Amino acid sequence: MVTRLILVLGDQLSESLTALASADKARDLVIMAEVAAETEYVAHHPRKIALILSAMRKFAARLRAMGWGLAYTRLDDPENTGSVSGELLRRASETGAVEVLLTTPGEWRLIQELQDLPLAVRFLPDARFVSRRSDFRNWAKGRKQLRMEWFYREMRRKTGLLMEGDRPVGGKWNYDMENRKVPPKDAVFPVPMRFEPDAITEEVLACVEERFGEHFGTLRPFWFATDRVQALAALDHFVSKALPWFGDYQDAMLTGERFLNHAAISVYLNIGLLEPMEVCRAAEAAWRAGRVPLNSVEGFIRQIIGWREYVRGIYFLEGPGYTTRNFLEHDRELPPLYWGADTRMHCLAEAVAQTRDEAYAHHIQRLMVTGNFALLAGVDPQQVHEWYLAVYADAFEWVEAPNTLGMSQFADGGLVASKPYVSGGAYINRMSDYCKRCFYDVQAKTGPNACPFNALYWHFLDRHRDRFADNPRMGNAYRTWDRMDETRRRQIIADASAFLEKLERRETV
Repeated sequence: MVTRLILVLGDQLSESLTALASADKARDLVIMAEVAAETEYVAHHPRKIALILSAMRKFAARLRAMGWGLAYTRLDDPENTGSVSGELLRRASETGAVEVLLTTPGEWRLIQELQDLPLAVRFLPDARFVSRRSDFRNWAKGRKQLRMEWFYREMRRKTGLLMEGDRPVGGKWNYDMENRKVPPKDAVFPVPMRFEPDAITEEVLACVEERFGEHFGTLRPFWFATDRVQALAALDHFVSKALPWFGDYQDAMLTGERFLNHAAISVYLNIGLLEPMEVCRAAEAAWRAGRVPLNSVEGFIRQIIGWREYVRGIYFLEGPGYTTRNFLEHDRELPPLYWGADTRMHCLAEAVAQTRDEAYAHHIQRLMVTGNFALLAGVDPQQVHEWYLAVYADAFEWVEAPNTLGMSQFADGGLVASKPYVSGGAYINRMSDYCKRCFYDVQAKTGPNACPFNALYWHFLDRHRDRFADNPRMGNAYRTWDRMDETRRRQIIADASAFLEKLERRETV
Protein backbone atom coordinates (compact mmCIF):
# COMPACT_ATOMS: atom_id res chain seq x y z
CA MET A 1 0.00 0.00 0.00
CA VAL A 2 1.34 3.45 -0.95
CA THR A 3 1.61 5.76 2.04
CA ARG A 4 3.36 8.79 0.54
CA LEU A 5 4.05 10.40 -2.79
CA ILE A 6 7.67 11.44 -3.35
CA LEU A 7 7.78 14.31 -5.83
CA VAL A 8 10.90 14.66 -8.01
CA LEU A 9 11.01 17.74 -10.24
CA GLY A 10 12.79 18.22 -13.54
CA ASP A 11 15.63 20.20 -11.96
CA GLN A 12 16.10 17.68 -9.13
CA LEU A 13 17.63 14.78 -11.04
CA SER A 14 20.03 13.67 -8.30
CA GLU A 15 20.14 10.30 -6.58
CA SER A 16 21.24 12.14 -3.42
CA LEU A 17 18.03 14.19 -3.33
CA THR A 18 16.81 14.66 0.27
CA ALA A 19 13.29 13.53 -0.65
CA LEU A 20 14.66 10.21 -1.92
CA ALA A 21 17.00 9.83 1.06
CA SER A 22 14.02 10.24 3.41
CA ALA A 23 11.68 7.91 1.50
CA ASP A 24 10.93 4.21 1.85
CA LYS A 25 11.15 2.15 -1.35
CA ALA A 26 8.77 -0.43 0.06
CA ARG A 27 5.92 1.97 0.81
CA ASP A 28 6.40 5.23 -1.10
CA LEU A 29 5.72 6.08 -4.74
CA VAL A 30 7.95 8.47 -6.69
CA ILE A 31 6.02 10.93 -8.86
CA MET A 32 7.55 12.57 -11.93
CA ALA A 33 5.55 14.51 -14.50
CA GLU A 34 6.11 16.44 -17.70
CA VAL A 35 3.44 19.14 -17.50
CA ALA A 36 2.40 22.06 -19.69
CA ALA A 37 2.48 24.54 -16.82
CA GLU A 38 6.23 24.03 -16.39
CA THR A 39 7.02 24.29 -20.08
CA GLU A 40 4.94 27.38 -20.80
CA TYR A 41 4.95 29.79 -17.81
CA VAL A 42 7.49 31.55 -20.00
CA ALA A 43 8.17 30.56 -23.61
CA HIS A 44 11.20 28.42 -22.80
CA HIS A 45 13.88 27.77 -25.40
CA PRO A 46 13.03 24.47 -27.17
CA ARG A 47 16.49 23.11 -26.39
CA LYS A 48 15.96 23.72 -22.68
CA ILE A 49 12.64 21.88 -22.74
CA ALA A 50 14.15 18.97 -24.66
CA LEU A 51 17.08 18.70 -22.27
CA ILE A 52 14.90 18.56 -19.18
CA LEU A 53 12.36 16.12 -20.61
CA SER A 54 15.05 13.76 -21.90
CA ALA A 55 16.99 13.91 -18.64
CA MET A 56 13.79 13.30 -16.66
CA ARG A 57 12.94 10.18 -18.65
CA LYS A 58 16.43 8.78 -18.20
CA PHE A 59 16.47 9.58 -14.50
CA ALA A 60 13.09 7.89 -14.06
CA ALA A 61 14.49 4.77 -15.73
CA ARG A 62 17.46 4.90 -13.38
CA LEU A 63 15.21 5.11 -10.32
CA ARG A 64 13.13 2.14 -11.51
CA ALA A 65 16.34 0.14 -11.98
CA MET A 66 17.25 1.00 -8.39
CA GLY A 67 13.98 -0.51 -7.18
CA TRP A 68 11.81 2.55 -6.73
CA GLY A 69 8.09 2.42 -7.45
CA LEU A 70 7.49 5.29 -9.84
CA ALA A 71 4.55 6.87 -11.65
CA TYR A 72 5.65 8.94 -14.64
CA THR A 73 3.44 11.23 -16.71
CA ARG A 74 4.53 12.17 -20.23
CA LEU A 75 3.62 15.48 -21.80
CA ASP A 76 1.38 13.83 -24.39
CA ASP A 77 -0.40 11.54 -21.90
CA PRO A 78 -4.17 12.05 -22.49
CA GLU A 79 -4.75 11.92 -18.72
CA ASN A 80 -2.10 14.58 -18.00
CA THR A 81 -3.67 17.34 -15.88
CA GLY A 82 -1.16 19.92 -17.06
CA SER A 83 0.34 20.94 -13.70
CA VAL A 84 2.51 19.48 -10.96
CA SER A 85 -0.21 19.97 -8.36
CA GLY A 86 -2.80 18.40 -10.64
CA GLU A 87 -0.62 15.33 -11.14
CA LEU A 88 -0.09 14.94 -7.41
CA LEU A 89 -3.84 15.11 -6.80
CA ARG A 90 -4.47 12.57 -9.56
CA ARG A 91 -1.91 10.14 -8.17
CA ALA A 92 -3.18 10.66 -4.62
CA SER A 93 -6.69 9.78 -5.79
CA GLU A 94 -5.41 6.65 -7.53
CA THR A 95 -3.33 5.41 -4.59
CA GLY A 96 -5.08 6.76 -1.52
CA ALA A 97 -1.91 8.57 -0.38
CA VAL A 98 -2.53 11.67 1.72
CA GLU A 99 1.03 12.96 2.15
CA VAL A 100 3.60 14.41 -0.24
CA LEU A 101 7.33 14.52 0.47
CA LEU A 102 9.58 16.68 -1.67
CA THR A 103 12.84 18.58 -1.79
CA THR A 104 12.00 22.30 -1.73
CA PRO A 105 11.65 23.66 -5.29
CA GLY A 106 13.88 26.46 -6.54
CA GLU A 107 11.06 28.84 -7.46
CA TRP A 108 8.59 30.63 -5.20
CA ARG A 109 5.90 30.14 -7.84
CA LEU A 110 6.00 26.37 -7.43
CA ILE A 111 6.48 26.45 -3.65
CA GLN A 112 3.30 28.49 -3.28
CA GLU A 113 1.39 26.22 -5.66
CA LEU A 114 2.31 23.12 -3.66
CA GLN A 115 1.65 24.75 -0.30
CA ASP A 116 -1.97 25.19 -1.37
CA LEU A 117 -2.57 21.48 -2.03
CA PRO A 118 -5.30 19.76 0.03
CA LEU A 119 -2.67 17.20 1.07
CA ALA A 120 -0.07 17.10 3.80
CA VAL A 121 3.03 18.47 2.04
CA ARG A 122 6.43 18.17 3.70
CA PHE A 123 9.24 20.29 2.25
CA LEU A 124 12.82 19.14 2.86
CA PRO A 125 15.94 21.31 2.44
CA ASP A 126 17.88 20.98 -0.80
CA ALA A 127 21.19 19.54 0.43
CA ARG A 128 22.78 19.78 -3.02
CA PHE A 129 23.90 23.31 -2.11
CA VAL A 130 26.82 24.18 0.16
CA SER A 131 24.86 26.89 1.97
CA ARG A 132 21.39 26.09 3.23
CA ARG A 133 18.78 28.82 3.26
CA SER A 134 19.07 29.08 7.04
CA ASP A 135 22.87 29.42 6.74
CA PHE A 136 22.51 32.37 4.39
CA ARG A 137 19.92 34.04 6.62
CA ASN A 138 22.28 33.76 9.56
CA TRP A 139 25.16 35.17 7.50
CA ALA A 140 23.02 38.09 6.26
CA LYS A 141 21.54 38.99 9.64
CA GLY A 142 22.65 42.41 10.81
CA ARG A 143 24.79 43.19 7.77
CA LYS A 144 24.35 46.58 6.10
CA GLN A 145 25.58 45.23 2.77
CA LEU A 146 25.28 41.69 1.45
CA ARG A 147 28.33 41.63 -0.77
CA MET A 148 29.24 38.39 -2.51
CA GLU A 149 32.97 38.68 -1.84
CA TRP A 150 32.51 38.36 1.93
CA PHE A 151 30.09 35.46 1.53
CA TYR A 152 32.51 33.75 -0.84
CA ARG A 153 35.28 33.87 1.73
CA GLU A 154 32.99 32.17 4.23
CA MET A 155 32.28 29.44 1.68
CA ARG A 156 35.99 28.93 1.11
CA ARG A 157 36.52 28.51 4.85
CA LYS A 158 33.51 26.22 5.15
CA THR A 159 34.52 23.92 2.30
CA GLY A 160 38.29 24.14 2.65
CA LEU A 161 38.61 24.65 -1.09
CA LEU A 162 41.88 26.36 -2.05
CA MET A 163 42.73 26.90 1.61
CA GLU A 164 45.83 26.44 3.73
CA GLY A 165 44.41 26.39 7.22
CA ASP A 166 42.52 29.68 7.60
CA ARG A 167 44.33 31.39 4.74
CA PRO A 168 43.72 31.24 0.99
CA VAL A 169 46.36 29.47 -1.05
CA GLY A 170 48.60 31.94 -2.82
CA GLY A 171 47.82 34.61 -0.23
CA LYS A 172 44.87 36.15 -2.10
CA TRP A 173 41.16 35.36 -2.13
CA ASN A 174 40.50 36.71 -5.58
CA TYR A 175 42.51 36.74 -8.82
CA ASP A 176 40.08 38.76 -10.93
CA MET A 177 42.72 41.25 -12.03
CA GLU A 178 44.49 38.42 -13.86
CA ASN A 179 41.31 37.27 -15.59
CA ARG A 180 40.64 40.08 -18.05
CA LYS A 181 42.99 39.26 -20.89
CA VAL A 182 42.16 39.50 -24.58
CA PRO A 183 42.95 36.25 -26.43
CA PRO A 184 45.77 36.32 -28.97
CA LYS A 185 44.76 36.21 -32.61
CA ASP A 186 45.99 32.64 -33.04
CA ALA A 187 44.17 31.28 -29.97
CA VAL A 188 42.40 27.96 -30.47
CA PHE A 189 39.48 27.20 -28.19
CA PRO A 190 38.00 23.82 -27.30
CA VAL A 191 34.27 23.28 -27.65
CA PRO A 192 32.13 21.73 -24.92
CA MET A 193 31.78 17.97 -25.15
CA ARG A 194 28.90 17.06 -27.46
CA PHE A 195 26.65 14.01 -27.32
CA GLU A 196 24.63 12.42 -30.10
CA PRO A 197 20.94 12.04 -29.22
CA ASP A 198 19.92 8.47 -28.44
CA ALA A 199 16.47 6.96 -29.02
CA ILE A 200 15.01 8.48 -25.86
CA THR A 201 16.27 11.94 -26.72
CA GLU A 202 15.17 11.66 -30.36
CA GLU A 203 11.65 10.85 -29.20
CA VAL A 204 11.70 13.94 -26.99
CA LEU A 205 13.06 16.10 -29.81
CA ALA A 206 10.20 15.07 -32.07
CA CYS A 207 7.70 15.97 -29.34
CA VAL A 208 9.33 19.35 -28.72
CA GLU A 209 9.46 20.16 -32.43
CA GLU A 210 5.75 19.51 -32.74
CA ARG A 211 4.64 21.27 -29.59
CA PHE A 212 7.11 24.14 -29.13
CA GLY A 213 8.25 24.85 -32.65
CA GLU A 214 7.08 28.47 -32.38
CA HIS A 215 9.22 29.24 -29.36
CA PHE A 216 12.32 31.35 -29.87
CA GLY A 217 15.38 29.13 -30.25
CA THR A 218 17.03 26.50 -32.40
CA LEU A 219 16.47 22.90 -31.32
CA ARG A 220 18.90 21.04 -33.57
CA PRO A 221 21.67 20.08 -33.59
CA PHE A 222 21.01 18.95 -30.02
CA TRP A 223 24.20 18.03 -28.17
CA PHE A 224 23.55 18.42 -24.42
CA ALA A 225 24.36 15.68 -21.94
CA THR A 226 21.12 14.11 -20.74
CA ASP A 227 22.29 11.78 -17.97
CA ARG A 228 24.84 11.78 -15.17
CA VAL A 229 27.43 9.67 -16.98
CA GLN A 230 27.47 12.12 -19.88
CA ALA A 231 27.53 15.13 -17.55
CA LEU A 232 30.56 13.74 -15.73
CA ALA A 233 32.29 13.25 -19.08
CA ALA A 234 31.50 16.88 -19.96
CA LEU A 235 33.02 17.99 -16.65
CA ASP A 236 36.20 15.96 -17.26
CA HIS A 237 36.46 17.41 -20.76
CA PHE A 238 36.24 20.97 -19.44
CA VAL A 239 38.77 20.45 -16.66
CA SER A 240 41.35 18.93 -19.02
CA LYS A 241 40.76 20.99 -22.17
CA ALA A 242 39.47 24.43 -21.15
CA LEU A 243 40.00 25.14 -17.45
CA PRO A 244 43.74 25.90 -17.81
CA TRP A 245 42.88 29.09 -19.75
CA PHE A 246 39.45 29.75 -18.29
CA GLY A 247 40.68 32.46 -15.94
CA ASP A 248 42.69 34.41 -18.49
CA TYR A 249 39.89 34.77 -21.04
CA GLN A 250 36.69 34.43 -19.02
CA ASP A 251 35.61 38.03 -19.79
CA ALA A 252 36.55 37.95 -23.49
CA MET A 253 34.09 37.95 -26.39
CA LEU A 254 34.93 36.99 -29.97
CA THR A 255 32.80 36.85 -33.09
CA GLY A 256 32.02 33.24 -33.96
CA GLU A 257 33.55 31.85 -30.74
CA ARG A 258 30.54 30.97 -28.64
CA PHE A 259 32.20 29.15 -25.74
CA LEU A 260 35.92 30.11 -25.60
CA ASN A 261 37.19 28.42 -22.42
CA HIS A 262 33.87 28.42 -20.57
CA ALA A 263 32.60 25.21 -19.02
CA ALA A 264 28.99 25.22 -20.31
CA ILE A 265 28.10 22.85 -17.44
CA SER A 266 25.90 25.24 -15.44
CA VAL A 267 22.79 23.60 -16.87
CA TYR A 268 23.94 20.18 -15.63
CA LEU A 269 24.51 21.64 -12.18
CA ASN A 270 21.14 23.35 -12.19
CA ILE A 271 19.12 20.25 -13.07
CA GLY A 272 21.03 17.96 -10.72
CA LEU A 273 23.19 15.86 -13.04
CA LEU A 274 26.27 17.32 -11.36
CA GLU A 275 26.75 18.54 -7.80
CA PRO A 276 28.71 21.68 -6.91
CA MET A 277 31.29 20.19 -4.58
CA GLU A 278 32.28 17.41 -6.96
CA VAL A 279 32.76 20.00 -9.69
CA CYS A 280 34.88 22.22 -7.45
CA ARG A 281 36.94 19.32 -6.17
CA ALA A 282 37.66 18.18 -9.73
CA ALA A 283 38.92 21.66 -10.57
CA GLU A 284 40.97 21.91 -7.37
CA ALA A 285 42.51 18.48 -8.00
CA ALA A 286 43.66 19.61 -11.44
CA TRP A 287 45.35 22.64 -9.86
CA ARG A 288 47.03 20.56 -7.17
CA ALA A 289 48.31 18.24 -9.89
CA GLY A 290 49.89 21.23 -11.64
CA ARG A 291 47.64 21.11 -14.70
CA VAL A 292 45.72 24.36 -14.06
CA PRO A 293 46.98 27.77 -12.86
CA LEU A 294 45.63 29.25 -9.64
CA ASN A 295 43.89 32.21 -11.28
CA SER A 296 41.79 29.86 -13.43
CA VAL A 297 40.78 27.45 -10.71
CA GLU A 298 40.02 30.23 -8.23
CA GLY A 299 37.89 32.13 -10.74
CA PHE A 300 35.95 28.98 -11.61
CA ILE A 301 35.38 27.88 -8.02
CA ARG A 302 34.27 31.42 -7.11
CA GLN A 303 31.48 31.22 -9.69
CA ILE A 304 30.15 28.05 -8.06
CA ILE A 305 30.57 28.26 -4.27
CA GLY A 306 30.63 32.05 -4.37
CA TRP A 307 28.29 33.55 -6.91
CA ARG A 308 25.94 30.61 -7.49
CA GLU A 309 25.37 30.00 -3.77
CA TYR A 310 25.12 33.72 -3.08
CA VAL A 311 22.38 34.48 -5.61
CA ARG A 312 20.33 31.54 -4.34
CA GLY A 313 20.64 32.93 -0.84
CA ILE A 314 19.46 36.36 -2.02
CA TYR A 315 16.49 34.88 -3.89
CA PHE A 316 15.12 33.01 -0.90
CA LEU A 317 16.04 35.73 1.60
CA GLU A 318 14.10 38.38 -0.30
CA GLY A 319 10.96 36.33 -0.92
CA PRO A 320 8.51 36.03 -3.80
CA GLY A 321 8.17 39.78 -4.31
CA TYR A 322 11.77 40.12 -5.46
CA THR A 323 10.92 39.60 -9.13
CA THR A 324 8.55 42.60 -9.15
CA ARG A 325 11.13 45.19 -8.09
CA ASN A 326 11.84 48.16 -10.34
CA PHE A 327 14.01 50.60 -8.41
CA LEU A 328 14.85 52.72 -11.47
CA GLU A 329 11.21 52.81 -12.65
CA HIS A 330 12.11 51.65 -16.15
CA ASP A 331 9.15 50.87 -18.39
CA ARG A 332 10.29 50.60 -22.02
CA GLU A 333 9.17 47.51 -23.95
CA LEU A 334 11.80 44.89 -24.66
CA PRO A 335 13.02 45.66 -28.20
CA PRO A 336 12.29 43.12 -30.97
CA LEU A 337 16.03 42.64 -31.51
CA TYR A 338 16.05 40.44 -28.40
CA TRP A 339 13.84 38.02 -30.32
CA GLY A 340 16.06 38.06 -33.40
CA ALA A 341 14.86 41.15 -35.27
CA ASP A 342 17.49 42.90 -37.37
CA THR A 343 19.96 45.21 -35.64
CA ARG A 344 23.03 47.05 -36.88
CA MET A 345 24.68 46.63 -33.47
CA HIS A 346 27.05 43.72 -34.04
CA CYS A 347 27.58 42.90 -30.36
CA LEU A 348 23.85 42.51 -29.77
CA ALA A 349 23.36 40.60 -33.01
CA GLU A 350 26.10 38.15 -32.00
CA ALA A 351 24.83 37.65 -28.45
CA VAL A 352 21.21 37.16 -29.50
CA ALA A 353 22.08 34.82 -32.40
CA GLN A 354 24.21 32.73 -30.06
CA THR A 355 21.39 32.64 -27.52
CA ARG A 356 18.95 31.54 -30.22
CA ASP A 357 21.24 28.80 -31.53
CA GLU A 358 22.76 27.46 -28.30
CA ALA A 359 20.42 28.46 -25.44
CA TYR A 360 23.67 29.77 -23.96
CA ALA A 361 25.77 32.89 -23.64
CA HIS A 362 28.53 33.43 -21.13
CA HIS A 363 28.31 35.84 -18.19
CA ILE A 364 29.92 38.87 -19.83
CA GLN A 365 27.72 38.60 -22.92
CA ARG A 366 24.70 38.51 -20.61
CA LEU A 367 25.87 41.26 -18.27
CA MET A 368 27.72 43.72 -20.51
CA VAL A 369 25.97 43.29 -23.86
CA THR A 370 22.31 42.27 -23.60
CA GLY A 371 21.96 43.34 -19.96
CA ASN A 372 23.92 46.58 -20.31
CA PHE A 373 21.88 47.63 -23.34
CA ALA A 374 18.55 46.90 -21.63
CA LEU A 375 19.59 48.90 -18.56
CA LEU A 376 20.87 51.87 -20.54
CA ALA A 377 17.72 51.86 -22.69
CA GLY A 378 15.42 51.77 -19.65
CA VAL A 379 13.70 48.49 -20.49
CA ASP A 380 11.13 47.18 -18.02
CA PRO A 381 13.16 44.81 -15.78
CA GLN A 382 10.27 42.35 -15.53
CA GLN A 383 10.40 41.86 -19.29
CA VAL A 384 14.18 41.49 -19.17
CA HIS A 385 13.80 38.94 -16.38
CA GLU A 386 11.30 36.89 -18.34
CA TRP A 387 13.50 36.98 -21.44
CA TYR A 388 16.53 35.61 -19.59
CA LEU A 389 14.38 33.01 -17.88
CA ALA A 390 12.99 31.89 -21.23
CA VAL A 391 16.02 31.81 -23.50
CA TYR A 392 18.82 30.20 -21.46
CA ALA A 393 18.95 26.48 -20.74
CA ASP A 394 20.53 27.06 -17.32
CA ALA A 395 17.95 29.67 -16.23
CA PHE A 396 15.85 28.77 -13.21
CA GLU A 397 14.36 31.59 -11.20
CA TRP A 398 16.47 31.13 -8.06
CA VAL A 399 19.66 31.74 -10.05
CA GLU A 400 18.35 33.89 -12.90
CA ALA A 401 16.35 36.53 -11.00
CA PRO A 402 19.12 37.92 -8.76
CA ASN A 403 21.53 37.85 -11.70
CA THR A 404 19.10 39.75 -13.92
CA LEU A 405 17.15 41.99 -11.57
CA GLY A 406 20.02 42.56 -9.16
CA MET A 407 23.37 42.38 -10.91
CA SER A 408 22.27 43.30 -14.43
CA GLN A 409 19.30 45.68 -14.12
CA PHE A 410 19.82 47.21 -10.64
CA ALA A 411 16.09 46.72 -10.11
CA ASP A 412 16.65 45.76 -6.47
CA GLY A 413 18.22 49.15 -5.70
CA GLY A 414 21.71 47.87 -4.95
CA LEU A 415 21.10 44.79 -2.85
CA VAL A 416 23.29 42.66 -5.14
CA ALA A 417 25.40 45.22 -7.03
CA SER A 418 27.17 48.17 -5.45
CA LYS A 419 26.60 50.21 -8.61
CA PRO A 420 24.79 49.77 -11.93
CA TYR A 421 26.80 47.67 -14.39
CA VAL A 422 26.68 50.15 -17.26
CA SER A 423 29.33 51.08 -19.77
CA GLY A 424 29.78 52.77 -23.09
CA GLY A 425 31.16 51.05 -26.13
CA ALA A 426 34.76 51.24 -24.88
CA TYR A 427 34.38 48.27 -22.54
CA ILE A 428 32.90 46.07 -25.27
CA ASN A 429 35.65 47.18 -27.64
CA ARG A 430 38.34 46.35 -25.07
CA MET A 431 37.01 42.88 -24.28
CA SER A 432 35.90 41.78 -27.76
CA ASP A 433 36.38 42.07 -31.51
CA TYR A 434 32.70 42.94 -31.99
CA CYS A 435 33.25 46.64 -32.67
CA LYS A 436 35.59 45.98 -35.60
CA ARG A 437 32.70 44.42 -37.53
CA CYS A 438 29.96 46.84 -36.51
CA PHE A 439 27.98 49.35 -38.59
CA TYR A 440 28.55 51.89 -35.81
CA ASP A 441 31.84 53.57 -34.89
CA VAL A 442 32.80 52.85 -31.29
CA GLN A 443 35.27 55.76 -31.27
CA ALA A 444 32.61 58.30 -32.24
CA LYS A 445 30.78 59.90 -29.32
CA THR A 446 28.08 61.78 -31.24
CA GLY A 447 26.45 61.68 -34.64
CA PRO A 448 24.34 59.13 -36.55
CA ASN A 449 27.19 56.61 -36.89
CA ALA A 450 28.37 56.75 -33.28
CA CYS A 451 28.08 53.59 -31.17
CA PRO A 452 24.70 53.85 -29.41
CA PHE A 453 26.23 52.60 -26.15
CA ASN A 454 28.25 55.83 -25.90
CA ALA A 455 25.36 58.29 -25.83
CA LEU A 456 23.08 55.93 -23.93
CA TYR A 457 25.68 55.63 -21.15
CA TRP A 458 25.74 59.35 -20.48
CA HIS A 459 21.99 59.63 -20.92
CA PHE A 460 21.55 56.97 -18.22
CA LEU A 461 23.86 58.80 -15.81
CA ASP A 462 22.18 62.13 -16.50
CA ARG A 463 18.61 60.94 -15.98
CA HIS A 464 19.51 59.03 -12.81
CA ARG A 465 21.83 61.62 -11.31
CA ASP A 466 19.73 62.05 -8.17
CA ARG A 467 20.13 58.34 -7.45
CA PHE A 468 23.81 57.85 -8.20
CA ALA A 469 25.74 61.13 -7.89
CA ASP A 470 26.75 60.27 -4.32
CA ASN A 471 27.76 56.69 -5.13
CA PRO A 472 31.54 56.62 -4.52
CA ARG A 473 32.05 54.16 -7.38
CA MET A 474 30.42 56.54 -9.86
CA GLY A 475 31.97 59.83 -8.82
CA ASN A 476 34.62 59.83 -11.55
CA ALA A 477 32.01 59.30 -14.26
CA TYR A 478 29.94 62.25 -13.05
CA ARG A 479 33.02 64.46 -12.80
CA THR A 480 33.88 63.58 -16.40
CA TRP A 481 30.33 64.43 -17.48
CA ASP A 482 30.44 67.74 -15.66
CA ARG A 483 33.72 68.72 -17.33
CA MET A 484 32.24 68.32 -20.80
CA ASP A 485 31.28 71.39 -22.79
CA GLU A 486 27.57 72.18 -22.41
CA THR A 487 27.05 72.02 -26.17
CA ARG A 488 28.55 68.54 -26.29
CA ARG A 489 26.40 67.37 -23.40
CA ARG A 490 23.26 68.61 -25.14
CA GLN A 491 24.27 66.80 -28.34
CA ILE A 492 24.85 63.53 -26.47
CA ILE A 493 21.44 63.75 -24.78
CA ALA A 494 19.79 64.60 -28.11
CA ASP A 495 21.47 61.64 -29.84
CA ALA A 496 20.45 59.24 -27.08
CA SER A 497 16.89 60.55 -27.07
CA ALA A 498 16.62 60.15 -30.84
CA PHE A 499 17.92 56.57 -30.56
CA LEU A 500 15.41 55.74 -27.81
CA GLU A 501 12.61 57.19 -29.93
CA LYS A 502 13.61 54.80 -32.72
CA LEU A 503 13.38 51.95 -30.23
CA GLU A 504 9.91 53.12 -29.24
CA ARG A 505 8.88 53.09 -32.91
CA ARG A 506 10.39 49.58 -33.15
CA GLU A 507 12.66 50.64 -35.98
CA THR A 508 15.88 48.82 -36.79
CA VAL A 509 18.75 50.26 -34.75
